[in-house]
Amino acid sequence: MSSSAHRATGHDHAGADSGPDRLWSVQDHLDDVLAAVRPLDPIELNLLDAQGCVLVDDVTVPLSLPPFDNSSMDGYAVRVTDVAGASEEFPAVLEVVGDVAAGQADPVAVGPGQAARIMTGAPLPPGAETVVPVEWTDGGLGEGPVSGMRARSLAPEGALGQVYVYRPAEARAHVRAKGSDVRAGDRALEAGTVLGPPQIGLLAAIGRGTVRVRPRPRVVVLSTGSELVQPDEQLAAGQIYDSNSFALTAAARDAGAIAYRVGAVADDAENLRATIEDQLVRADLMVTTGGVSVGAYDVVKEALEHVGDEDEAGSGVDFRKLAMQPGKPQGFGSIGPEHTPLLALPGNPVSSYVSFELFVRPAIRTLMGLPDVHRPTVTATLAADKALTSPKGRRQFLRGSYADGSVAPVGGSGSHLVAALAHADALIVVREDTESVEPGAEVEVVLLG
Repeated sequence: MSSSAHRATGHDHAGADSGPDRLWSVQDHLDDVLAAVRPLDPIELNLLDAQGCVLVDDVTVPLSLPPFDNSSMDGYAVRVTDVAGASEEFPAVLEVVGDVAAGQADPVAVGPGQAARIMTGAPLPPGAETVVPVEWTDGGLGEGPVSGMRARSLAPEGALGQVYVYRPAEARAHVRAKGSDVRAGDRALEAGTVLGPPQIGLLAAIGRGTVRVRPRPRVVVLSTGSELVQPDEQLAAGQIYDSNSFALTAAARDAGAIAYRVGAVADDAENLRATIEDQLVRADLMVTTGGVSVGAYDVVKEALEHVGDEDEAGSGVDFRKLAMQPGKPQGFGSIGPEHTPLLALPGNPVSSYVSFELFVRPAIRTLMGLPDVHRPTVTATLAADKALTSPKGRRQFLRGSYADGSVAPVGGSGSHLVAALAHADALIVVREDTESVEPGAEVEVVLLG
């Protein structure tokens, strides 16, 4: 698979401000990430393998749909004049000349005073101008109006005989016209379309068995921390369950990626480096969580700060402080022979999830080749009991619940509050120059789903 990143650190364009004490803005960090990630190379895939992928080229319809005039009902194909004025008191009596079934190559012709039994989807036979639903007839049984077509196996006489028609039908009634869905030469799908079930159905309907797409990016999610235990295992003193790798793997899949979760790696730099190197073979993007701050056991920083790409000096992973809350410590760069992009997120659950939404999700969507990589944002009225406070100079992202143009905070601002995050469907954005937001004020909101 293609290289998905070029030199991915900010060293070369950050200039004099790129020292370890630089405080990066959210936008500068995001710009740096997206500048280093490019869409994966297109490949040809079978239709079902292309589900969730992004279409590379416009698709033109090679044949009209439907490809021929066909019946939308079970009934009788007739000429309009032969059923004009028909009623229950004075039914039209027509000679049944045969069956027309879906997929039939040589349908019978319908002449004056004649009718052909026709099934839904079957081509309108030569000479016929309209379709009379079977419920408007006696079904050829001579016993008054029927509720459905009699199975051929139950009618030893086959389709022959007479049929009584009790209602007239206008020209081309119950007929699906050739090309009424799409016409040959029409554009069926635009480049940039994400292929879901309806789009795959359309491609199959116009005869396309394969399609050129950008593949779904493969994302490897790895959490770090000797205190982490897998769910269903017994907790010892000082241990917690590893939730970040589950949340971020699910988030990567939700973004459109094929995501692989790696069990928590203990706080050992050599072991972490080896694990990452092992995982690179199946990664278009690596995501780690934990170990990026300034503590003595921040293993991701220790393991990756001086690891560059094998054939490119000066690259590697850059660890930064961002002017945001939560999520101040971040790492970003590329690693390995394919310059695989790596985003190192903080370990606190809310910090890691907010960081994923702001930086990793747009990177995944960029790898997919989508034109719009960001979550939708709206302006909403703040519904809160008291003013929201935010540290000056930091862009704060608070969990919120959004509905009908109003947003309410969910939980506090602590970066460990997983339960509050589970009940949020939005992020309330408080800009760097704002220290307080009063109830009833207009706020920027990022919609999460």
